[in-house]
Amino acid sequence: KDVQKEREPHVYLSKEEVKEKIQSYNSSVTDKLKMTLNANGIYTGFIKVQMELFRPITVQSSQSQGRCAHSNNETAFYLPDGCVNTLHISSTNTVREVIEALLKKFFVADNPAKFALYKRCHKEDQVYTCKLSDREHPLYLRLVAGPKTEMLSFVLREHETGEVMWEAFSIPELQNFLRILDKEENEQLQILKKRYAAYRDKLEEALGGVWKPG
Repeated sequence: KDVQKEREPHVYLSKEEVKEKIQSYNSSVTDKLKMTLNANGIYTGFIKVQMELFRPITVQSSQSQGRCAHSNNETAFYLPDGCVNTLHISSTNTVREVIEALLKKFFVADNPAKFALYKRCHKEDQVYTCKLSDREHPLYLRLVAGPKTEMLSFVLREHETGEVMWEAFSIPELQNFLRILDKEENEQLQILKKRYAAYRDKLEEALGGVWKPG
């Protein structure tokens, strides 16, 4: 279970410290996703973001895949579990810009304000998560933590239910969500009915065996 962790203070690094950390980072990289320091002091690199979205997202119908519900030229569908996306970003890119880039990559039409980026750390056999503020810089966090995802990983989630900006959803989006929920409810009801019908058959079969003469 994830445990909320206090946000760590940002430590500003000198250009020489950044250079040293990038050299150390690149020497530890095993997937060839290295960082590059430019002459102006800005560095670029890669981050991987796991998509943990439990509500449907809205995309253009031509780009959609999987279980979905249609509305004009848009589609609401569930993103497959465990989907991980790799982004090439710079040290100047903020959390908000990273979220926007992820949504653009998936052709998502939803308002970026519906989503939040979290950092996940593993320490002492426990998982800590912390929602990042819009102005934080993910590549800096990646550099400081090193390339190992066990030390730090990024997760995209919807805002918690109590934090959802419902006014950010359009009427077609909400209607699509209701259609999907109705469909899922009906599917679950059918599963339950079949399960209890099977129980009933077994019980009747068992009762028939007990009362069978001779």
